[in-house]
Amino acid sequence: MKLSEILEILVICGIVSLAANVVGTTFGLVESIPGMVILIALAFLGIWLGRVLPGGIPGVAYVVTIACILTYPALPTAAPITEAVKKVGFLQLCTPLLAYAGIAICKDLDVFAKSSWRIMVVSCVVFIGTYIGSAVIAQVILKAIGQI
Repeated sequence: MKLSEILEILVICGIVSLAANVVGTTFGLVESIPGMVILIALAFLGIWLGRVLPGGIPGVAYVVTIACILTYPALPTAAPITEAVKKVGFLQLCTPLLAYAGIAICKDLDVFAKSSWRIMVVSCVVFIGTYIGSAVIAQVILKAIGQI
């Protein structure tokens, strides 16, 4: 995939995430845009570095490393980046990812349909269990750090 296509996908995901952010948080569109632009830029930079630097290190490793360095509290970049990205909800970033996962599953719907009815029960149990487990973990951690 070309870098221009990757940037296009990142921008589309950013737009969908911004729409979800406006609906799901108290932050408006205009105040959320700088944080989303930063996230898109970090993702693109990491993907690009993963392609051009030797060693076969995945782009996500560069994304995390660069983000950690730029938000290190001793650096002057930390406060503005953190302040901007705070206005983008984490759950709202998941919206395009979950939509893509749904599309990917629908692409193989014929194989899914040929499976036994038991796969549907197992899938539902796994989805519900994962959701409940994630909600419990999030509740405990957010309560422990005083966010709720």
